[in-house]
Amino acid sequence: MRPVTVSTEVPYPPAQVHDFLEVMAHHERFTDHYLTDWRYSGPSRGFGARATVTAALGGTRTDVSIEVINSEPPHRVVEHNVSAAGRRQAHGTYTIAPLPDGAGSRVSFTCTWLCAPLPERLLAPVVRAAMRRANRTVMRRLAAELARHASEDGGGGRDGGGGGGVTPPDRRP
Repeated sequence: MRPVTVSTEVPYPPAQVHDFLEVMAHHERFTDHYLTDWRYSGPSRGFGARATVTAALGGTRTDVSIEVINSEPPHRVVEHNVSAAGRRQAHGTYTIAPLPDGAGSRVSFTCTWLCAPLPERLLAPVVRAAMRRANRTVMRRLAAELARHASEDGGGGRDGGGGGGVTPPDRRP
């Protein structure tokens, strides 16, 4: 299946956006409209951070394992997702680029399927449309969560802009 990409623009520098996205638990805050029951393992941020979630999309529910497999500050975070007993695998890539006027960042998320069950491949246009719709909502909610995070944090993250970053409570067992 062809990849699906959605984007948004936010008034924060790439380092601040990357710092927020690198914390796995932050993703729950802007994806919980279709990803629920978050369970965490591994480090809380960056390479090796993991979560298992329940995805509800297109009338079906399935567990999805998510692991950060690459983090390139301040420009990229790549996740590897596995579900459907390994028959569905994808990469989710957040790309963060400075806006030309320097007034913030453009954040893009691309879902690239590595493999998918036959019914999903046959219904690829429907599956891609559902993912695009869900991920457009993700981008709107990400922008709102970044604003909330920046106000809680005094305007910065680990990159030196403020209160040193707000790391959520560790909910792992």
